[in-house]
Amino acid sequence: MTINPGAAEFPHRQIAAQLRARIRRGEWVPGERLPSIPAIAAMYGVAKQTVQRTVDQLRVEGLLITKPGSGTYVRGTRRRLNRLSRGRYGAQRGYHADLAARYRQQLLEVGLATPPAEVADAFGVSDSTQLLVRRHLVRTGDAAVEVGASWFRPADTAGTSLERVESYGRPLYQEVEEVTGRRYATATDQVTARQPSREEAELLAIRPDTPVLHLLHVAYDADHRPIEVATATWPGPVTALVEEYPVPAARADPGADLGLVLG
Repeated sequence: MTINPGAAEFPHRQIAAQLRARIRRGEWVPGERLPSIPAIAAMYGVAKQTVQRTVDQLRVEGLLITKPGSGTYVRGTRRRLNRLSRGRYGAQRGYHADLAARYRQQLLEVGLATPPAEVADAFGVSDSTQLLVRRHLVRTGDAAVEVGASWFRPADTAGTSLERVESYGRPLYQEVEEVTGRRYATATDQVTARQPSREEAELLAIRPDTPVLHLLHVAYDADHRPIEVATATWPGPVTALVEEYPVPAARADPGADLGLVLG
């Protein structure tokens, strides 16, 4: 294992590329511990600080995870988020029975709170307006994979089960529809990438410089009035958003819809 001192690429990135390739080939499998930093430094004939930069880079990419006092390990595969938020509603407005087996949702907080600006804007209220929030943390195995929250207007939830600190044996939107009498008709998803807040980094057990993917999900009734505004934040390097959709067939006369006159 060698690096090219005359290459334009920095040494720690050359080492990262080689380690990345070895992980991809399966030489190190998820859960397996890598050699120590001094050992890797000796393999490449570089300073330990160079290898530390390599490990830091691969950790931010989501390939490695460091356990204090134990070592650096290959992280598991990416979590695939199929079809953004559509999975929460089910293909036929039903519940995905396998979700409970794969993911455990821990309710962190229920109560009135001041919403983030993006939530206030979605509801069309001022930033100081108090809304009902239900915050949660999702785990799979021993890893936290999502920090999320669902926001509602207090006028819609007053005196209902949504105000209580309790989980339901069905998707949240079904509980909302039953207790409020409002039906979800359409929804929009907006995904952005950013740095995590301190709280998000602590809950997700990631470094503060690890990028996250952030979802703003707004669900509307038939009159296009927001019922629920939900947010979800995932560790970016180990999260893949997957969208599957049909491609429309070509029309026989594509110019017909455009008002074109073909000579």
